[in-house]
Amino acid sequence: MTRVEYKQTEIAVKKNLGQNFLTDRNITRKIVRMSGIGPRDRILEIGPGFGALTREIAEICPEFTVIEKDAALASFIREEFPALHVIEGDFLEANLTSLAQGEKLHVLGNIPYYITTPILFRLLDNRHHIASETLMMQHEVAERLTAEPGTKEYGILAVQLQSFCRVEYLFKVGKKVFRPKPEVDSAVVRIAPRETSPVIDEEGFRKFIRTAFQQRRKTLSNNLKKTFDLSLVTSFDLQRRAESLTPEEFSKLYLELTLPPSNNHA
Repeated sequence: MTRVEYKQTEIAVKKNLGQNFLTDRNITRKIVRMSGIGPRDRILEIGPGFGALTREIAEICPEFTVIEKDAALASFIREEFPALHVIEGDFLEANLTSLAQGEKLHVLGNIPYYITTPILFRLLDNRHHIASETLMMQHEVAERLTAEPGTKEYGILAVQLQSFCRVEYLFKVGKKVFRPKPEVDSAVVRIAPRETSPVIDEEGFRKFIRTAFQQRRKTLSNNLKKTFDLSLVTSFDLQRRAESLTPEEFSKLYLELTLPPSNNHA
């Protein structure tokens, strides 16, 4: 069993929590600097661990909230940073509306690989309470999030996130700066929710995206014909593949497929 010790606190690394602790202070400083946070911002850190990123945030904003699932680490953070509000629990169960308190949250964190996608969608669902997210994640996921149409990385994740947010790949982080060392490299991504939503029925839109990419090598026509009335489409070539459409084109196509016909008798 791998054990990590820091300042007289030793923990057994829990693989089921995806624990890899960042050790390079240059990286944590860069994350905080590129997040653009200020002393008056309402900040939430996901999974502070031994506080490598926490320390840099606290130099700018001494009082903020952290969520840590590991009891030993939550206790360590309470002792090390007494000014912080420490929530011991699962981020996926946190009430972000309550944490925002009428303001917008700036979210930072080195998020566990095994629940990266659930965290991203939890943040997406609560984006009206969020100003920005600066997150470290598995490099492969970061590439998929920020991929452009026509590339092999471009797919459901890119379209769903980019439709509702501006997503920016910031920089790569090598595996050597973690303890224990993970098997893959990481990357830092910045996500900023858009002011307005491109569609009203967001859940319907997400299902539409999944359907469009159902069989990646098939055309939009083949993937969509069982679910949608394609005769409603007048401005798209449905012989294209889903991977060729931009997020903006996806929202326009969805609206064309789902908006009721205009009332010409009005």
